[in-house]
Amino acid sequence: MSFRWLAPYSWEFITAQNAALCAAKNAKHGPTSDGHKAARKMWSSKFAGELSLAEAVELCRKCHQLAPFLFYNGNTFAAVIRDVIQQLPMPKVEKAVARSLAGHIVAGVASNEETDEFRRACERYGF
Repeated sequence: MSFRWLAPYSWEFITAQNAALCAAKNAKHGPTSDGHKAARKMWSSKFAGELSLAEAVELCRKCHQLAPFLFYNGNTFAAVIRDVIQQLPMPKVEKAVARSLAGHIVAGVASNEETDEFRRACERYGF
């Protein structure tokens, strides 16, 4: 099932999320010259549309890879998708596993097997 999972998370929200993460760690917040424009364009063109949950996770992963900010790109996009998953109607334990796995996928550290299993679980739940 497709849903507007990321619609509440505009690029302005993403930027503010990154700024807050940077402030908490005393890191400089700002855009990168290489990835910011491309990530903003990709996010802005897709975030409000209907996506499967796996597609939403993939959008977060791709934007993280583009490194639009100086620091905490992975944390920024992983926080968004974890928030989305937190709101799902799932048992607590499965929701915790899904949040963790989605964060690993966004960060690029999940194995292909884990990513495939996440996609299958999304399909089973109709997400």
